[in-house]
Amino acid sequence: MDFIKILKDIETIDPEITDRLNPRRAAIKNITSFGSKVALSSLPFALGTMFKRAYGQTSNTVNDVLNFALTLEYLEADFYTKGNASVVYSTAPAAAQGALTQIAKDENAHVAFLKSVLGTAAVAKPTFNFTNSFPTVFTDYATYLAVAQGLEDTGVRAYKGQAPALLGNKVVLTAALSIHSVEARHASHIRQMRRALSTSGVTNVITPWISLGANGQANDSGVPALDKTFAGEDNKTQGGVDITTLNGAVAGTKISAKAAVECFDEPLTMAAVLDIAKQFIV
Repeated sequence: MDFIKILKDIETIDPEITDRLNPRRAAIKNITSFGSKVALSSLPFALGTMFKRAYGQTSNTVNDVLNFALTLEYLEADFYTKGNASVVYSTAPAAAQGALTQIAKDENAHVAFLKSVLGTAAVAKPTFNFTNSFPTVFTDYATYLAVAQGLEDTGVRAYKGQAPALLGNKVVLTAALSIHSVEARHASHIRQMRRALSTSGVTNVITPWISLGANGQANDSGVPALDKTFAGEDNKTQGGVDITTLNGAVAGTKISAKAAVECFDEPLTMAAVLDIAKQFIV
């Protein structure tokens, strides 16, 4: 996550952010200099602390959303930390190892950031078990990527679902949406890694974006155990408009159901996300 970009984004919303963060405006204005004086590993904590000092205690609603996000980030960080220490990592291609290492760093940075913002209100990290639901997840590379896809796609939908609850706090909303976009990039990359796999000489048909699965089902992962992650992704109506009734790019055609699904992403409620996460929580 690019913390410097978050500060710059916040300044477009609140021009007085630098005054709030530090009365010596010139000192905080020089973001590059600030970043060079703070160890990279401490940036999440430093940024979170500054937010708290600048804007005070967040509301109970915002804290609930942030703790919800923190639980998900705990889940993802634990998954990649364990996976990257397992045999699946050592057997993955070099490029894939690099990607998985970076994703793990991002997820752990998200955890550090959210904990620093929440302070003493942060929930404790649960105990996770991934092999109960997926016994070969840390021994079979294909399974590892499939579960990773499910977690990343869940994360994207989760942040999208909670954005409305943060509309009253533009600073937190900006930070949450910054994390949301990173999760979306993770999801797309993991999907492309799955696509690069081949089974019996047939290239995997997974797309870099959510699409319709076999027989038009919402789950396009090919893993039935991930059905809950993709519930509602077969929706073809947006804003009361059935997208398949609109004209397609080719004269005389309508937009297909597949295209209608691919051009819009669907949010997940907090209850739905927690129901997905609980299968991994001991």
